[in-house]
Amino acid sequence: MLPIGLGGVVLEGALLALSFFMIAPFLWIVSTSLRLPQDSFSLPPAIFPTAWHIGNYAEVFAKVPFFDFIFNSLKICLIIVIGHVFISSMAAFAFSRIAFAGRNVLFLVFLSGLMIPGQVTIIPQFIMMSKLGLVDTHLALILPGLINPFGIFMIRQTMMTISYTYDEAAYMDGASRVWVFWKIILPMAFPAVVVTSVISFIAHWNDFFRPLIFLNSFEKMTLPIGMTALTGAFGTGNLSAILAGVTLSLVVPLLLYIFGQKYLLDGITAGGLKL
Repeated sequence: MLPIGLGGVVLEGALLALSFFMIAPFLWIVSTSLRLPQDSFSLPPAIFPTAWHIGNYAEVFAKVPFFDFIFNSLKICLIIVIGHVFISSMAAFAFSRIAFAGRNVLFLVFLSGLMIPGQVTIIPQFIMMSKLGLVDTHLALILPGLINPFGIFMIRQTMMTISYTYDEAAYMDGASRVWVFWKIILPMAFPAVVVTSVISFIAHWNDFFRPLIFLNSFEKMTLPIGMTALTGAFGTGNLSAILAGVTLSLVVPLLLYIFGQKYLLDGITAGGLKL
């Protein structure tokens, strides 16, 4: 049996090695985005570029309206996150704090939505959006994203861990149910709200499939689908410029994670699996 000190060193070494394998693809992306185009496919792959070429980033802005794509993605993601948190938190409050007939059965029905892949429902969604005249608009992406069973589940599980004495004391003081939800329960479930917000934002920020189906106009495209213009005809685009665009697209999710990471572990831990 290893001594505690040596065991700790071995464990830290193993974690560092695992971390390197996880971060290596991102290092290669950033490194290749700074290479000359002809060095993009050099073998063996090098971690650091031999010649620094910042012009790849300028090429991104020259070839595509990058800021327009960023604006479209931010607009869609922020509206979805705000609406999603508002709807999910109210549904979670009802499932966790209000006793009504069939509550558990209805909650299981909501959870069953997690087992249905988005590709299965894309045709009915497209037909519905087409009849509403919303194809090639951002609303076609926003409306289906407002309700997510996972968000309801996460926030509900956290609210279930909050003692009911808070509700009873507030009701005895004459508080309304809306006041209890807004002033007591929702602030105490804030870590779970942050977790669902981050997950929802990143999921829609990286979404390629649904914008590909619903959006036709180049100026309305989100970042993932708009960046395909950098690949050029028959995929002959500058790989270094493509990865420069990928690197720029990672900035917003990275900042979001940095500022929200302290709530992520708390929210996941508080959620638990209590049913």
